[in-house]
Formats: sequence, C-alpha cells, structure tokens
Amino acid sequence: MSATANHRRRKSISLTRGLIVATTGGAALVLPLVGAGFASAAPAQPKAAASTVATVKEKTGQNAAPTIYSVIAGDTLSKIARGHSLSGGWKKLYEDNREIVGDNPANIRPGMKLTIGAQAESKTSAAAPAATPATYTNDLDGWIKKSLAVMAKHGIPGSYDGIHRNVMRESSGNPLAINNWDSNAAKGTPSKGLLQIIDPTFRAYHVPGTSLDSYDPIANITAACNYAADKYGSIDNVFGAY
Repeated sequence: MSATANHRRRKSISLTRGLIVATTGGAALVLPLVGAGFASAAPAQPKAAASTVATVKEKTGQNAAPTIYSVIAGDTLSKIARGHSLSGGWKKLYEDNREIVGDNPANIRPGMKLTIGAQAESKTSAAAPAATPATYTNDLDGWIKKSLAVMAKHGIPGSYDGIHRNVMRESSGNPLAINNWDSNAAKGTPSKGLLQIIDPTFRAYHVPGTSLDSYDPIANITAACNYAADKYGSIDNVFGAY
C-alpha cells in the first residue's frame, strides 16, 4: 500500500513595484501595497476667512443756498434781517448788498433784489473757478446792455427796445447831447445825455454804483429809467417827452 505524502509549499512573498504577490497552493493574489510611504493625505480645505466690510459715511456740511429777496414797501434792512433770522443782523445784510443799496443803508426801495446768505454762498463755491465778468462794447448797444444789467440788480423795469427807442428820440445816441433852448434850459437846468435828464432829476433818481456824472451813459440811462419807472411804470411806457 503506497502512502500518499502530503506536503505544503512554503509561502513566498515578493515586493514588486508596490504590489504584494502572495501565493498559496498555486494561486496568486495580487494585493496593493499600502504603506506609510505611499499614503497621501488629501489637502485640508482652508477655512474661508471671515471678512468684515466697513462702510464709511462721510459727513459733509452743507451751507444753505442764498435767498434772493425782493424789497416791498415798508421794508427796512433791520426788518428783513429779523424776518430771515440772519446772523449778523441788518449790518451783515447791508454788507452783502452794499453795491446795490449804496452808501446809505436806509436807501432801499421796493423792487430791489437783496441777497440773503451771500457769505454762505461764497464759502460753498470757494473752490469753483471765478466766473468771467461780462464785458460790454463802448457804444450804444453796450451801454444799453450794461444798463439793463444794473437795472436788474435794483429791480428797475425796462427793455432794450424801450430804452433804445427813447434814446434815439431824445439824443440820437449822442451821450454828450445837451438841450440849451427849452424851458429847463431857461431855468438853468438843461437836459443832458442819452435820455436828456436834468441834473435835479438825475440826483434824485441816481442808481447806486453808477457814476455821479450825468453825461455818463450808464448813469444817465439807469437814472432816467428809474425816474420813468416811478412816474410811468417803465421806460417802455414812454413814447414822447417825459
């Protein structure tokens, strides 16, 4: 009787390119080699840093816009300043409007345009470039246009056509014209200038800021228009001797 010999083959382990080859009874198992040297940890996701957005609010001081006030009958600088709670009172109001009012602070008339808060306006616009002053030609056209600008500041009515029409009738546009033969001349007060105004009337209706010479074109036109506004409502309503 023959004996069958049982024997077991030795296991052999070999490492090839990171693999474990295990053989048992002729069967080979290929297993991946897992070792510390081959392990790779997934990179940790960085935590998003909390961000704080700061909102900065800028506080800007705003000066109140100046007010243009039209003088009415019975007004005084003191009354107007009180009515608008103006810091500095009537003296401040007079200082800001001296060019319009003239040398006498009591000399305000209905229709004058006064600026209230002019100083605040100048501070607000300090950084702005200065406006180019208007220029006028030294002829009848320029004299009338400049006179209209002065009249607008003082609330004196009148139009270019109304002034031009009366100038051409009275003096033909000659600023040195003088009438030495009418009743006024006989009294020693001849009519002078573009709108033929006599000296007493010129002085009574002289517009502050203009020349004191009645022959001056701007002073003559504005004083005559001021007189016409008082007597006829406007130079535009004058169509003959006035």
